[in-house]
Amino acid sequence: MSATHHIVHLTERSLWEEARARGTYEISTRGRTLQEEGFIHCSTREQLAPVAAFLYGSYDGPDELVLLVIDPARLDVPLKYEAPEPGAEEFPHIYGPLPVGAVVDVEPWG
Repeated sequence: MSATHHIVHLTERSLWEEARARGTYEISTRGRTLQEEGFIHCSTREQLAPVAAFLYGSYDGPDELVLLVIDPARLDVPLKYEAPEPGAEEFPHIYGPLPVGAVVDVEPWG
């Protein structure tokens, strides 16, 4: 699968490091877990800039942000493209823990 089909997820480096040690990543979005939200919010690269600005535009945390590059072919849980409201743009949502093996690259952000 080519890189153009990869999806992405922006997170704090410490959360990713914890996931690497555990084997799965279970943060849905900034400040919310997979268990709280029901899925992990992701985006395409084309959707990333406005999503990053919305979620992390005022971020001044002590931890640097990283972009997880995810290969959907390596997921062992459902991936669904869904709109937050009828007629809106669809975003990729991962319905279950993200296996660290599905993350094919980690890029610094910001």
